Amino acid sequence: MAVLERVRAHEHVAQESVPVQARLRDLREQLKRELMSVLGLSVVAKLAASEDVASARSEIAIACQSIMNTGDYHDVSQEVRDALIQQVLDEICGLGPIQTLLDDPSITEVMINGCDEVFYERAGEIHPAERLFETPDQIMLVIDRILAPLGRRLDKASPIVNARLANGDRVNAVAAPIAIDGPAVTIRKFSNRITSLAHLQELGSVPAWYARLLAWAVRARKDIAVAGGTGSGKTTLLNALSCEIDVRERIITIEDSAELRFDAHPNVVRLEARDASLEGTGEVTIRDLVKNALRMRPDRIVVGEVRGAEAIDMLQAMNTGHDGSLTTLHAGSAQEAVSRLVLMARFGMDLPTDIIAQQISTALDFIVMSRRVADGKRYLSSLSAVKPDAQGGVQLCECVLFDEVNRTWKLVEEPAFVEECVRDGRLTQEEVTAWRALCA
Repeated sequence: MAVLERVRAHEHVAQESVPVQARLRDLREQLKRELMSVLGLSVVAKLAASEDVASARSEIAIACQSIMNTGDYHDVSQEVRDALIQQVLDEICGLGPIQTLLDDPSITEVMINGCDEVFYERAGEIHPAERLFETPDQIMLVIDRILAPLGRRLDKASPIVNARLANGDRVNAVAAPIAIDGPAVTIRKFSNRITSLAHLQELGSVPAWYARLLAWAVRARKDIAVAGGTGSGKTTLLNALSCEIDVRERIITIEDSAELRFDAHPNVVRLEARDASLEGTGEVTIRDLVKNALRMRPDRIVVGEVRGAEAIDMLQAMNTGHDGSLTTLHAGSAQEAVSRLVLMARFGMDLPTDIIAQQISTALDFIVMSRRVADGKRYLSSLSAVKPDAQGGVQLCECVLFDEVNRTWKLVEEPAFVEECVRDGRLTQEEVTAWRALCA
C-alpha cells in the first residue's frame, strides 16, 4: 500500500477495518527504513549512542523532515508527520513507546505488563497508555537500554533487576520465566518538583502549623521515622524534611536506590547499596553502609528506607549520639511501624523483644505517617511521639490527629520539645505564641 493510501486510511479510520495504530506503525517503519538508507546504519547507531541526546534527536528529526518533504509524504497531515517523527526519535534515541510518558512531569509511575498493557499514574490515578509495545523483544530492548549504562542485565539467569536511571527514577524489571505474560517493567519517577515542606503545604498535603512543627523538630535534632504504604509519599516527605537541616551539618545519606536530593547542602555524602554481581560477589548492603557511615563523621544519618537487619544498626546510631537522624519504613500506622522495627531489628541481632523495644523508645522521637487516600492524593497524617513506658517498652502519644473524611488536622498534644526550645533559646516565645494561634 502506498504512503498516500495509508494516510488517507488513517484520516478516515472510521471507514476502514485496520486500526489507526497499525497504519501509523506501517508509516513509522517505512520512515525508519528510509532514514537508515539516507544516513546509513553506522551513523544512526552513532547518534543513538550519543551522550548529547538533544543534538542527536535534532539531527535525526531534521533528516526525517527532509525525507518526508522530498518523498511520497506530500499528502500526510502535519499532525501525522509530527507523530511519526516523535515515535522514530523515541525508538532510536529514547525508550520507545514509554519515552513520552517519562518526559511528562505530571506522570509519576509507568507500568509495562507485557506487550498488550502499558499504564501510567497521574495525580494518583492509573490510566491506560495509547502507545503499546509490539513484541516482547521490543520491551527487552528498552530494558537493555536502561540497564547497559549501569553494567546490569536481565535474562533467564537473572530474571529480576532493580536499578536507577541517571535522573533518579527507580526501575524494577522482571523477565521470563518469572514474568509469565511477557516482560514486566515498573518505573517510579523521581519528582524534583516537591523539595520542601512549603511545597507540600502549597499542595494541601499539610497545613502551615503542622509543617512548621515538623521543621522545628528537624532543627531541634529529633530522630524521626516516616512511615506509610507504597506510593504514599514517604521519600518525598523525607526530602522535604531534609531541607530543614542546617547547611553547616555533615549529612550521610544511605539508600537502596539514590533518590534524595541535597542540592542546598554543601557537605553531603550519598551512598547507595549494590547487588551482588553475576558471580555472586561485590554485594554492599544497606547494613554495611550504615555501619560504615558511623566512621564518616556524620552529624546526621539519613536512611532512605529500612527493610531488614539494618534497622538495629540505625537504632544504635540514633542511641549513640547521632541525633536528628531520619529514615522511612513501610507501615500502615505508628503502632505497626514499631512492630515492624522490632521484627526487622531481630533480623540483625537476636535480642529479646523487650530489649529491642527499649532501644526503639530511646532512639526514636517521632513517627510521622504519610498517607495516600482513595482519590490518589497524599497527605501527612498523624504525628506520634515515641516514649518509653513504665515497663521499658514503647509508648506512643499522638500529637497530631488526621481526619481522613474531612481532610483536617488537629493538634492533640503539644510536643514537649517546643517548650524546651523556648527555654534554650532556639525558639522565641513570640514564635511559639504565633504558632499556637495557628493551631487553634
